[in-house]
Amino acid sequence: MTAPFPAPPQANPRDRQALIAPVACIVACIVYVDHAVLVVNKPAGLLSVPGRGDDKQDCLERRLQAAFADALTVHRLDMHTSGLLVLARGREMQRRLSIAFARRQIDKRYLAVVAGKLPASSGEIDLPLSADWPRRPRQKVDPLAGKPSRSRYRVLGHDPASNTSRLALIPETGRTHQLRVHLQAIGHPIVGDALYGDTASATTAARLLLHADELAFAHPESGERRRFLSPAPF
Repeated sequence: MTAPFPAPPQANPRDRQALIAPVACIVACIVYVDHAVLVVNKPAGLLSVPGRGDDKQDCLERRLQAAFADALTVHRLDMHTSGLLVLARGREMQRRLSIAFARRQIDKRYLAVVAGKLPASSGEIDLPLSADWPRRPRQKVDPLAGKPSRSRYRVLGHDPASNTSRLALIPETGRTHQLRVHLQAIGHPIVGDALYGDTASATTAARLLLHADELAFAHPESGERRRFLSPAPF
């Protein structure tokens, strides 16, 4: 059963107004909470963890830590990707969940809208990826030095009017921007992707149409299998 949301930390009067937006976001984001884990629905446009620079310190992790001081990141979503994330409560739970991720015992599914019509109803994209250092934070397909990277897709539907397809995606590896680069590499960039899409696909939507809509894992303490769903907001 989901625990009640705790009261926000006390703040000086001059700081309370600044806390309203982050706390409201926390309340809206929480899907499940107990003494071991937090499952949250990250909005698009919010960093998972702090970045470099003063303008990149606001993030999901810090907003959650304002109410749950022991909340620790286990995995991330790109800033422009929305959807489900699990955070650990305390170092031991973080260690256990990190091991589960390393052993690929966490099931993740994404939903995306991409440009064009794919030639098959399902398939696998197996292309090695590496950092595109001159154009960071971009990643690239790199047959020589790239790390093995595999993504599976299933076509859920095609819209002839917009010539876009709706896909269910499962990343079998967890490289940076993996789904975005893989889909761009096969000629079907994700709609709204300003980093990897062409002009037409990048400007069709106001946001990146990529959402982590399913997350399943064994609870790090009880071992009970938990599954969470989050319908895509597009």
